[in-house]
Amino acid sequence: MNRDLHAIRRDYQFEDLLEDSVGDNPSAFFDQWLAFAIDEGVDDPTAMMISTVDAQGQPHTRVVLLKEHNESGFTFYTNYDSAKGQQLAHNNKACLTFFWPTLSRQVRIEGEVEKVPREVSETYFSSRPRGSQLAARTSKQSAVIRNRDELQKAFKAEENAFADQKVSCPDNWGGYTLKPTFIEFWQGRPSRLHDRLCFTKKDDQWTLERKAP
Repeated sequence: MNRDLHAIRRDYQFEDLLEDSVGDNPSAFFDQWLAFAIDEGVDDPTAMMISTVDAQGQPHTRVVLLKEHNESGFTFYTNYDSAKGQQLAHNNKACLTFFWPTLSRQVRIEGEVEKVPREVSETYFSSRPRGSQLAARTSKQSAVIRNRDELQKAFKAEENAFADQKVSCPDNWGGYTLKPTFIEFWQGRPSRLHDRLCFTKKDDQWTLERKAP
């Protein structure tokens, strides 16, 4: 690459993120930030990176979509047999990262992940578009396939199998909820003097600290 990557930068001009503005409930403050991102028309505001670690200690990161957030945690859905599912079965500690560039905001969340109750997964699955339901049954997520045609044929077979009937939720598909023990709110500021407000949970109580950028 013949470009000078050192020269690619921008200054962040949003308002300060101060302790008085976040309150003492990071879950409620996250809801405020997410609602603002949605209202501001941020692309894919619910997209979040989830980082997991495999049995060899190698970290892996990919993007999933947040489907529910409440005081219990952050919920997403996937194939339990996927690489991330296998990694979470080995080590249920994970990290989520939201990044909204146009708002110069990032949220980083650490905690432990557990599967949601089966009936919750089935209820959400039934609300998905039919094509997405069929795709969930079709894809052996993270497995090696020969080509695109193999995937299309498998999808067609599922489509024929469930013609004129409800698509059932696969046993190996469902939700996970990350229960946070650490949440960091990052606000970009001028001259790289960013704001980092961090909540740490201990004995069901949240403690707020500011960290240097």
